[in-house]
Amino acid sequence: MNVNVRNPTEAIAVDAIIKNATEALLKQQRPDGHWVYELEADATIPAEYVLLTHFLAEEPNLELERKIGVYLRRIQGAHGGWPLYHGGVVDISATVKAYFALKMIGDSPDAPHMVRARGEILKRGGAGRTNVFTRIQLALYGDVPWNIIPTVPAEVILLPRWFPIHLSKMSYWARTVIVPLLVLAAKRPFAKNPRGVHVKELFLPGKVASKRAPHQSAFWSAFFGALDWVLKRLEPVWPQKLRDHAVAECLRWTTERLNGEDGLGAIYPAMANSVMMYDTLGVPPEDPHRAIARRSVEKLLVIKEDEAYCQPCVSPVWDTGLVVHALMETRDPKTHEAVTKGLEWLKPLQVLDVKGDWAEEKPGVRPGGWAFQYRNDYYPDLDDTAVVVMALDRAKEIEAPKSDYSQAIARGREWVEGLQSKNGGWGAFDADNAYYYLNNIPFADHGALLDPPTEDVTGRCIGMLAQLGEPSDSPAMKAAIDYLERVQLRDGSWFGRWGVNYIYGTWSALAGLNAAGIEPTHPMMRKATAWLITIQNEDGGWGEDCDSYKLDYKAYEQASSTASQTAWALLGLMAAGEVDHPAVERGIEWLCAHQQEDGLWPQEHYTGGGFPRVFYLRYHGYPKFFPLWAAARYRNLKTGNSRKVGHGL
Repeated sequence: MNVNVRNPTEAIAVDAIIKNATEALLKQQRPDGHWVYELEADATIPAEYVLLTHFLAEEPNLELERKIGVYLRRIQGAHGGWPLYHGGVVDISATVKAYFALKMIGDSPDAPHMVRARGEILKRGGAGRTNVFTRIQLALYGDVPWNIIPTVPAEVILLPRWFPIHLSKMSYWARTVIVPLLVLAAKRPFAKNPRGVHVKELFLPGKVASKRAPHQSAFWSAFFGALDWVLKRLEPVWPQKLRDHAVAECLRWTTERLNGEDGLGAIYPAMANSVMMYDTLGVPPEDPHRAIARRSVEKLLVIKEDEAYCQPCVSPVWDTGLVVHALMETRDPKTHEAVTKGLEWLKPLQVLDVKGDWAEEKPGVRPGGWAFQYRNDYYPDLDDTAVVVMALDRAKEIEAPKSDYSQAIARGREWVEGLQSKNGGWGAFDADNAYYYLNNIPFADHGALLDPPTEDVTGRCIGMLAQLGEPSDSPAMKAAIDYLERVQLRDGSWFGRWGVNYIYGTWSALAGLNAAGIEPTHPMMRKATAWLITIQNEDGGWGEDCDSYKLDYKAYEQASSTASQTAWALLGLMAAGEVDHPAVERGIEWLCAHQQEDGLWPQEHYTGGGFPRVFYLRYHGYPKFFPLWAAARYRNLKTGNSRKVGHGL
């Protein structure tokens, strides 16, 4: 194909990388039509998995433990501790959990890697300075007293919705993690710990966690700190009948949302807490609810020949939706069958009959969303729904789709429209989940208790509505576009909540604004493209570190180029009409130069967002399909008559 570029050699290279990447992705499709890639976090989840099995005193799987040990040792940083992302600094909480798990597996505290880890922990004040969730793990093993854990009484679940502290005012992930944890905090069980392993050597006398996290205000911290002091002193005289009623309600709430073998909330911390809750309440292992909760955890394991780890969750709907878009972008007839199979796999996963927790805020809206995981009916999300709806709508680009997707598209659109927040934006799982004062409670030292509207999800929802024909001057679209204009940073970038970080947010916003008909000459578009061009690396790629989420962020700091972030920057620039800019050509050259023999791109860096400053994700699929998408988009715009992207992504 003759791509109309200045360098004919580049034309051949672009065609080649598209062909090779397409063939590689087609080989990775599962027999039933979907794609799913590993989703890797830090040492925390695999370490917690080891501690869970010893809390329960299960028959040990020594070979699995050995493989997890290999994994944990491999990802230990050169500094001696464990970071939250590849190449990151020591995180004391992750390091304490990894050390504890390795000691549980059988590593000697005198082994060099354990000595180095212990030194890093003690240098930072010891295990008493870890975050709340780590201290809860330590309390379960009796290594810290429960009185240093912030009090969250089980009776929280009984509070009326108008009360300032209510579960519906928290994010879905906080909700599902906290409810079974309320039972653990009320009952204060001890791990069975058959090997009798403890980590007392990680503590320094008198060193306990800071009373206030860096993101917390002095006023609110003092207020909630005083409340915690009062609750701790009331605990001995707390009415037992009320406590029993609250525990029973937590059990009912959890069991109702158990979600089969996909697990409570379909995320590891909630799933593990549900298993420990059942065990603490004396529910036997053979009970159907406890058994299925336990199986859900096992399904998160990634077991390889030499090592193993536990994923925080799985991402099949997200992966499949994005791969389908990338393959459709190639305009290759050989992809049509695979794309159709992917769409057919996605369609029945739409949640049409369950009003999840989102209905607390929007009771009049009918369900119609897709989840991130295989099943998570109580917690579909706006981002996945927008991506899937746009993919179903694009089915008309390929030959003879098997199904009529119009009803699925209509219900998805209705649900997305119904969950728009009052400020014009969209959050990930709920509408108007912006009770910011709650991030100041002592339990929220991670600062991730909420799910407010974000720039990246809003950009995706704008793109979906625009692709489906919503005029840019409709009330919903006008409010959404105004929201993006308000939150654009002075340098022209947008924050990226679910991808790292400003490159991701800027691509997401530009894609939505382009679909909505915002012209490339608009100040929003000009400022954003100027920023992307300015931050391009000398090698032609783009990169951004997870450290960009720091509270004192002032401006972009250069980082190594990655395949996924280079693709996002390219897609953003092309959405803003800059396909002919030399920066785009240089970015495409970077992709050409870094494609591997298998047709894909390497990437160890974490470019997925979990919770800023606390939890990051390495999507193993991102460097596989986003570069293909960008290269195919480039070729299409270069060889077509139009310089405008025709849909919302």
